[in-house]
Amino acid sequence: MTKLRNTLLIGIATGFVSAPAFAQEAEEEQRSVFVQPYIEVNQILSAELQPGDDVVTFTQIAAGVDVNAQGRNSGASVSVRYERNIGYGDQVDTDTVSGIARGYVSVIPRALTFEAGGLASRTRVDGGGAVTQNPLVREDAASQIYSVYAGPSLNTQVGAVEVSGVARVGYNRFETENAVFDQNGDPVDVFDDSVTYNGQIRAGTRAGDPLPVGVGVTAGIYQEDISNLDQRVRDVFVRGDVTVPVTDSLALVGGVGYENVEVSSRDALRDVNGDPVRGADGRLVTDSASPRILAFDVDGLLWDVGVLWRPSSRTSLAASVGRRYDSTTYYGSFNYAPSSRSSFNVNVYDGVSGFGGRLNNALADLGTDFEALRNPVTGDFGGQVSGADGGGLVNSLGSVRSSAFRGRGVNASYQRRIGQSTAVLGAGYDRREFIGAPGTVLAAVDGVIDESYYIAGGFNRAIGRSATFAANAYVNWFESGTDNGDATGFGASAAYGRSITSKLTARAALSVDYIDSEFTAEDFATATALLGLRYNF
Repeated sequence: MTKLRNTLLIGIATGFVSAPAFAQEAEEEQRSVFVQPYIEVNQILSAELQPGDDVVTFTQIAAGVDVNAQGRNSGASVSVRYERNIGYGDQVDTDTVSGIARGYVSVIPRALTFEAGGLASRTRVDGGGAVTQNPLVREDAASQIYSVYAGPSLNTQVGAVEVSGVARVGYNRFETENAVFDQNGDPVDVFDDSVTYNGQIRAGTRAGDPLPVGVGVTAGIYQEDISNLDQRVRDVFVRGDVTVPVTDSLALVGGVGYENVEVSSRDALRDVNGDPVRGADGRLVTDSASPRILAFDVDGLLWDVGVLWRPSSRTSLAASVGRRYDSTTYYGSFNYAPSSRSSFNVNVYDGVSGFGGRLNNALADLGTDFEALRNPVTGDFGGQVSGADGGGLVNSLGSVRSSAFRGRGVNASYQRRIGQSTAVLGAGYDRREFIGAPGTVLAAVDGVIDESYYIAGGFNRAIGRSATFAANAYVNWFESGTDNGDATGFGASAAYGRSITSKLTARAALSVDYIDSEFTAEDFATATALLGLRYNF
């Protein structure tokens, strides 16, 4: 588990910074509501640059809504878009829903809050298991990712004791129309869907009230049920922690406790020759009669030590090192906002989950006041946002293997507003070591490590009172832990819009995308142009 646990163990949960203080800051935010429904009609031309030179055109019809509503006791940001691409002749017609939503409402102000979030993103997966955010619009091979979650959070005071907790349920799904094959011609068992359960509760005191140091006790459970081979990730822990103030802005923190982490699965159904059976989608068929077999079992002591540094309301650092999963672990965060126009955020994470759990946690870590950055040609949402809480990346993607894994990595984002311009940049590294039970078909991937590096950026600027310019760029590197090959994807896009009336806007956009995968001998590159109209209601 990533930032959810870290937030409770370091930061508010330690008692070094009070939860009511944050609630008061949120309450003082200015109320605002923005709702913008729209429809678009676009004509798109896509030229294949490599390996061929085919040129196709199609019509795109889209409808969507962007919402940003911030109130005293509630807040939400939503960007949802449906589009249909209508091809000519033998070209493939496609339908796509994409977007992101995050919101909360205070059931009991300053005490009980209910929050929810959702994500839909179109992607492309190759035979090495790599997922890139640039599906070629001319293809029907694009895949769809969905992630949703909901649940309450609690922050209240009982005498000198601060009580905080969270509970949430999530669902994640990866849809692909066709089976994915590796370079040997064998189907890849890609992630299907999972359900996650996450709950934590903590009680603690702040340093100086009533003791010179802050003390607390935290208990929690995380479980992800993955449909592929009935895999289960379960993490149960209880721990005590102490906060020792050094100065008004610096404190030392430490904790020790007990943790039980298990990853288990069933085996695949076998045919008469003993070979695993696969469905039409290439995924392994679960043998429901197979016993549940442990793939990972750690039971015992956990501990960590670290620092909390908060020199001002605009700067905070939380960093810890310790022992979990029978090995050394590092996690923490850094947030710096020198002004209301710029911010820089870093998050270091370490946890055991499946593909869906990693995505669900990243979604829940976002704030609720942001703007989704979309590809101006395809309309796709690649997982990057900019907003009051700084920039963020939800969809780091990486590998889409079905197996559970230990995921470690770091992501960073920077956002800057200058006059009528806004720029946001995100980057990160993700390392996934997969876990497979001995004696099952997943034993072949046990210990395999996939690594991903990614950079994404966006820029937009108002030109006068009637025109806008926007640009996006990204690059992803994927290094496979198997012999199926690495993959690199990168691209850039730019768009210009000009108001014809107060509600009608003419748009022109251009994008270039490139995929270099060792899975195939050929690289893929396309250039796409768009001309269209957008009507804002």
